[in-house]
Amino acid sequence: MKLIGSLTSPYVRKVRIVLAEKKIDCAFEVESPYAPGNPVSRVNPLGKVPVLILDDGTSVFDSRVIVDYLDSTTPNNRLIPASGRERLLVKRWEALADGICDAAATIFLENKRPEVERSSDWIARQRQKIDAGVAAMSSDLGESDWCCGTRLNLADVTVGCALGYLAFRFAEFDWPKMYPNLDKLNRKLLERMSFSETVPQG
Repeated sequence: MKLIGSLTSPYVRKVRIVLAEKKIDCAFEVESPYAPGNPVSRVNPLGKVPVLILDDGTSVFDSRVIVDYLDSTTPNNRLIPASGRERLLVKRWEALADGICDAAATIFLENKRPEVERSSDWIARQRQKIDAGVAAMSSDLGESDWCCGTRLNLADVTVGCALGYLAFRFAEFDWPKMYPNLDKLNRKLLERMSFSETVPQG
C-alpha cells in the first residue's frame, strides 16, 4: 500500500497515526494537491489528499473511509468499535473534529486570496464553527482521560489532529489556556510516537 498526502493536512495526519497505531506498513509519498503538476488528481478525481493506493491499484479517498478500512483489516489495536452506541459516539467525535479542521482549512485558503477578494463575513462564520466546536470538545471531554471509553481510539486521534492543526495554522488562538482539559489530553497524545512524529510541518 501507499499513502499520498501532505505534511500539513490534519486528515493525512489522521491516517498516518492510524497506520502507526495499527502497526501497518505503508509507504508515504508526500504530495501537495496545490503544487503545479501534482499527481493527486490522477488518483483522486476530487484532487484531495489523503489517498490510499491499495496493492491492486485501487485508490481509496476521504480520511474517514480510509481509517474505517484500515481499522477493519487487522484485529490489533482496534480504534473504532464494531457497532452500536460506542461506534456512534466515536464517529460523532470524528465528525466534530473533522468539522473544526474543515472550517480552519477554509479560513486558511480564504486568507490566501487577494485581500480585496476575501470575505470577512465568510471567515467570521468559519471562526464561529471553530470556537463552538472546540468548546463542545472540551465540554464533552470533561474530566475524562480519553474522549470516549477507557483507552485511545479514533475519537482521540481526530481530536489530537484538530488541535494540532489549530496550533499550526492559528497560533493566536490560545485554546490550551482556555481549555486546559484539551491541553492535558493533547500533551498526553504527543507522548506517543504516532503523534509526535506527525506534527504538521510546512
